[in-house]
Amino acid sequence: MKGKQKRLLWRIPLSAGLLVLAWLLPLEGPWRGLAFLLPYGLAGYDVLWSAARNILRGNVFDEKFLMSVATLGAFAIGEYPEAVFVMLLFQIGELLEHLAVGKSRRSIAALMDIRPDYANVERDGQLVQCDPEDLAVGDEILVKPGERVPLDGLVLEGESALDTAALTGESLPRKAGPGDAVLSGCVNLHGLLRLRVTKEYGESTVSRILELVEESAANKSRSETFITRFAAWYTPVVVCTALALALIGGLVTGDWAAWVHRALIFLVTSCPCALLISIPLATLGGIGGASRRGILVKGGSYLEALSRVDTAVFDKTGTLTNGSFRVVAVHPAGETGAAELAETAALAEAYSDHPIAAALRRYWTERRPDGAEAVPAVERVRDAGETAGRGISATVDGKQVLAGTPALMQEHGVLCAIPAEAGSVVHVAEEGRYLGSLVVADAVKPDAHEALQQLRALGVRKTVMLSGDRKAAAEAVAAELNIDETCAELLPADKLRELERLLAQPRRGTLLYVGDGINDAPALARADVGAAMGALGADAAMEAADLVLMDDRPGKLPEALRIARRTGRIVRENIVFALAVKLAVLALAVAGGATMWMASFADVGVCVLSVLNAMRALRGK
Repeated sequence: MKGKQKRLLWRIPLSAGLLVLAWLLPLEGPWRGLAFLLPYGLAGYDVLWSAARNILRGNVFDEKFLMSVATLGAFAIGEYPEAVFVMLLFQIGELLEHLAVGKSRRSIAALMDIRPDYANVERDGQLVQCDPEDLAVGDEILVKPGERVPLDGLVLEGESALDTAALTGESLPRKAGPGDAVLSGCVNLHGLLRLRVTKEYGESTVSRILELVEESAANKSRSETFITRFAAWYTPVVVCTALALALIGGLVTGDWAAWVHRALIFLVTSCPCALLISIPLATLGGIGGASRRGILVKGGSYLEALSRVDTAVFDKTGTLTNGSFRVVAVHPAGETGAAELAETAALAEAYSDHPIAAALRRYWTERRPDGAEAVPAVERVRDAGETAGRGISATVDGKQVLAGTPALMQEHGVLCAIPAEAGSVVHVAEEGRYLGSLVVADAVKPDAHEALQQLRALGVRKTVMLSGDRKAAAEAVAAELNIDETCAELLPADKLRELERLLAQPRRGTLLYVGDGINDAPALARADVGAAMGALGADAAMEAADLVLMDDRPGKLPEALRIARRTGRIVRENIVFALAVKLAVLALAVAGGATMWMASFADVGVCVLSVLNAMRALRGK
């Protein structure tokens, strides 16, 4: 807890006790004023000093100036208890503000705990700790149980479970084994892991997250910007109005004390503390609540724009789909068995680096019969050659095998059947005999369908998918997810052109674009709101986006939308409530029906209630 908060925690109750004591003492005249001066000075000496210092710096009209003028004026006309009580309430409001802001900042600053302190490296047979910033791509590090992964890497040895809550907000641990990619910031729960560094510290997940958090404070929402501008002219107007009220009323009626008292009530009531504090606090709370759920928002302006989304545009691969191919159907022909077809295809593709070839090899490895080779023997495959865009020709066990497109089959005089499933089809033939086909497709993410349903329930009127994939594959995903409009076979420039077309269409709200790759960066930057998949997404996408989903789950999107709308609703509630109460008390003050106690509630009481309401945004549910 900071020093000012600690001081307020003992100054407020002590001042309140001295106020009650001064009230009970049977003192009259100057002695009564001196008795109340002690609790007043104890409660408000820093407010008075801050107001005086700001005046010397040329910053006259702020809430501390209003409080100082109002309470000193109350003392001047003999309203001692009211002066002390108003200052006391103001300090209670300040304390609650500090506590609320501190809680909001801690929810964001909790992310700073993911910053790694060291990395374990083997040197000369000894395990030493070094600065993660000193390591390069390709270096090997060890992560012990209970330690935080210092850099993004690939598991070489060991198996463990990783706590990813700091990155994704998810409580369930994730398994990690040889060949798995591991993100910095995760906690190794058990088991020793040996990793090969894949990204330097400056490009690691931890570094990118910390940069995004630091950027978020610079981008204020329209509500915050408006309130800042509003206060700049509002406070001088209030002071001039109060002065005019005292002068005109005193000159007309001759009752200067009564009209000065009304002017002081007017000043206290008009203090814009509730708006100046609660609106930025609600926005900060929304950003903090989102960060606890694995959603990083780069500023209040983007949170506000997100709350008004009515059109959602998605990339396909890596965003709505997993981005990794798998075999979804096997169609043997004639007397060929499914196992024979899968093995022949995997052998033919043994030397190809294409993702489809990797999917065929993985399918055979996972489903091979007992005793069959997990990795095809090198001596079984000869003369492998690849024709770009068509497929593979290789000699397997002394026989010529073809694996590829219908065009490759036609070129060699092999008749093939076209399967009904959508996806990339690999036809296989051996010595001119058609063996069958395997369908390889990119699987839709498990929560993508539910995410789109929730977005529609939240009022998103139109969903669009822009993909660089083949038309058939894109349309199959769009049909599965019930997406309204699909454009396929797009280059990055084509995606941007389609996005410009969508932006030009009449809309009631903002347009959200969701992507994960380098080719999505232009569209992410151009959209009203850009959301990037942050766990395994490209750095360029994260830089161009306005919010980042740290676990690559589309299901985070409706959650982010709910947080943004809830934050906006809290801001509107505070504005309406504060203005309604203040206008009512101001009207009573001019008419002579308000007291300083009512003014105190209209200022500090409303501020406290607004702050408590703003803190609801922290929950992020």
